[in-house]
Amino acid sequence: MSSFIAVLYIIAFALFIYGLMGLTGPRTAVRGNWIAAAGMVIAVVATLLTPGMGNWLLIILGVVLGTVVGVPAARKVKMTAMPQMVALFNGVGGGAVALIAWVEFRTTEGYAHEPEYVAIASLFAALVGSISFWGSNIAFGKLQELISGRPITLGKLQQPLNVIVLVAALALAVVIAAGGDSEWLMIGLLVAAAVLGVLVVLPIGGADMPVVISLLNALTGLSAAAMGLALDNTALIVAGMIVGASGSILTNLMAKAMNRSIPAIVAGGFGGGAAATGGRSAEDRPVRSTSASDTAIQMAYAGKVVVVPGYGMAVAQAQHAVREMAQLLESKGISVAYAIHPVAGRMPGHMNVLLAEADVPYDQLKEMDEINSEFAQTDVALVIGANDVTNPAAETDPGSPIYGMPILKVNQSRSVIVLKRSMSSGFAGIDNELFYDAKTSMLFGDAKTSVGDIVEELKAL
Repeated sequence: MSSFIAVLYIIAFALFIYGLMGLTGPRTAVRGNWIAAAGMVIAVVATLLTPGMGNWLLIILGVVLGTVVGVPAARKVKMTAMPQMVALFNGVGGGAVALIAWVEFRTTEGYAHEPEYVAIASLFAALVGSISFWGSNIAFGKLQELISGRPITLGKLQQPLNVIVLVAALALAVVIAAGGDSEWLMIGLLVAAAVLGVLVVLPIGGADMPVVISLLNALTGLSAAAMGLALDNTALIVAGMIVGASGSILTNLMAKAMNRSIPAIVAGGFGGGAAATGGRSAEDRPVRSTSASDTAIQMAYAGKVVVVPGYGMAVAQAQHAVREMAQLLESKGISVAYAIHPVAGRMPGHMNVLLAEADVPYDQLKEMDEINSEFAQTDVALVIGANDVTNPAAETDPGSPIYGMPILKVNQSRSVIVLKRSMSSGFAGIDNELFYDAKTSMLFGDAKTSVGDIVEELKAL
């Protein structure tokens, strides 16, 4: 039986990796998900076949409850709420690991007669899993606007308090590893980690939220791998390490895309506050408005149009209307491309997912490094709800919070049209200098309605 279980695990790991490879492109992403899911089913079956697994009734009850809650939630969630769901589901994983660590502590009477590595791995899983669970719940609250998206801090006391709570959690872990078997020690560890998770994420503003989601995902994976080591469960070790490694790489890439270090983000993000305008109020600065008709005429006589999607497109669910507009332009012989910034939206790959849902050809999606050199040859850049990732202040204003962040250089286009509901700021809470550029026109209104009006005007030309 042990050999059979080992073979099942090997098959599961192969499917994990093969499925992950499929996630590199929209065309293969769905298939990749199904392949990885099949691998997880095999891994679960292999685990359940392990002798002395436990109470089958409780296991079946847990599977049924998880299915009843998870499947309808995943099927009904709107694409705009996908970041919240990712944060919530990731948090559940971390919470599950923390609870397993607690159960392991109880069943082994404080890790008595267990190898030292089991205690250390289990305590690490408890600490990191609890941080991930509570931190992810705060991220969910911010994304769902149950909590203000602005940084919520205790001022100068914030970092010292974080250090005190971390030291307390580590001290409790050391006491347990040294032989402390009181259950209150483990409860104290979980509570301290929970407080730390809340304190770390609360000061992080909306501008840094995509990086935070990726970081918490990596932490959940690492905690799962550690718990797998403590339980001698190969599936948890491999799956956790895959999640932890890929999440860590993604977090690093996204931090670089914002020109911010991960410690700086954890120390306290920015975003969600009132717009900073650098001296002059937004009301005193000239802004040129346009109409759907004028926008359609500009694009109809263009040779190249670049669409720059942002969270505003996601909120309005405008991706299908944008795709219809692009098809009309292409039928007139106009080249259309989509400029994708690594941190556009509220989670990694948010814009790619939305546009893939609208069947936008993958080869039209251009990453920032690829598309920036093309803006100088672009006749019209159509910015749909993107704020901070197009703000020239990142290159021109050393006093700006986003100074140094790589941006999409839409201001180099011959003409820029921005679709927004209002002049409100983005996640970083600062005014966008692009809106006041002489080449920029603002088309105010709901993005889906505005693009629909443009489509009707294009049809009439």
